[in-house]
Amino acid sequence: MTELSALATAAAIRAGDLTAVAACDAAIARIEARDGPINAVVVRDFDAARAAAAALDAAGPDDRPLFGVPMTVKESFDVAGLPTTFGFEAHRDHRARADAVAVARLKAAGAVILGKTNVPPGLADLQSDNPVYGRTNNPHRHDRVAGGSSGGSAAALASGMVPLEIGSDIGGSIRVPAHFNGIWGMKTTFGALSRDGHYFPRTDGHAGPLSVIGPLARNADDLAVALDVLADVPLPRARFATARGLRLLMLDSHPLAPVQASIRATVARLGQAFEREGATVSWRSDALPDQAEQFARYMRLLAVAMARGAPSADGVQASLPEWFAMLDEQARTERAWRRLFETVDAVIAPVLGVTAFPHSAVDLRQRTLSIDGVDAPFAMQFGFPGLATYPNLPACAVPLGKDDEGLPIGLQIITAHHRDHDAIAIGRIAHDISRS
Repeated sequence: MTELSALATAAAIRAGDLTAVAACDAAIARIEARDGPINAVVVRDFDAARAAAAALDAAGPDDRPLFGVPMTVKESFDVAGLPTTFGFEAHRDHRARADAVAVARLKAAGAVILGKTNVPPGLADLQSDNPVYGRTNNPHRHDRVAGGSSGGSAAALASGMVPLEIGSDIGGSIRVPAHFNGIWGMKTTFGALSRDGHYFPRTDGHAGPLSVIGPLARNADDLAVALDVLADVPLPRARFATARGLRLLMLDSHPLAPVQASIRATVARLGQAFEREGATVSWRSDALPDQAEQFARYMRLLAVAMARGAPSADGVQASLPEWFAMLDEQARTERAWRRLFETVDAVIAPVLGVTAFPHSAVDLRQRTLSIDGVDAPFAMQFGFPGLATYPNLPACAVPLGKDDEGLPIGLQIITAHHRDHDAIAIGRIAHDISRS
């Protein structure tokens, strides 16, 4: 079967041109044929998926937006009866008792869940390799990473196995895999989508700051519909359909993180294309918070959040007053970005300063990257995901080109709080004008 989009699949089933079972079987066949060298779909629940699809066919098609759409979900989301390990050997035998809220909402919208996709241990790397499921390879080049922590999600989409996925993002874990694999990914406004059921194995506590969940897809339409399915309350509709009149701030650099020349060139070409289409494009703004300061504050808050307050490697533990001071700093940065968005409609920036890098066994803290032949500290690259993560903003990763090796390049469209649909809409415009 032709690799249909999520919405096209649902439409074909409603029209009687396809059955839910046929769509399910075709996706299963693609996974079985393509996933071997990629290793993206690491938990497979094909019998249950076929039964769910058969039940949909028996009931008859309806107007649910994802009726009969076969999809996978990131391993870190609970699906009743399936393992949730976060890539940890110690949790290999853990089985979820109930569906995550996001999974339940997808099923209620008519989606058929085929299984789960790979992650790094603890969702704490930008490559997906763990002792439970092994390593996920980039579909474009198997010697390169698929990204993390939603690396299996993005690889399953980019290889055409499924049309829709969901992931999570605290340090670029949706946006970076989308960038590395040439697909769309939505880092949502903090708190707009429920994280219930996206727990560390064998826990059910507070989800913590910074982290969000969001959809990944191969096009803007599927991404926008999935966002609506997952949102706690309706998000405002997009305000933009064309480039004319848009006010954009383009960023092609970071004070601490070097950027590959091909990515800087992609930013430049897009800015020029927007100007030709009638947008007002700026390359600097005094209203933009100091990015070196924001990076330092983000990394400190991120480290405490990821460790859930446990002492760092040097034995230092943040005190409660220090924790509240970190939250105060974050709140001030949020307000600064709010003021910035009084003057621009979106900020467009790299997702990361490099395209998909070679697999590495080096610990993230000691890892380096070769950027145009110069070695640079890997950790500084988190400055780009942190642009949107630290101030709790939505950001849509959009595929916009390729580098000299043919690897995908994505940029992120950052918009104001709860303007998630604006980010997708401006991403759609960017995608279209970059090809004209």
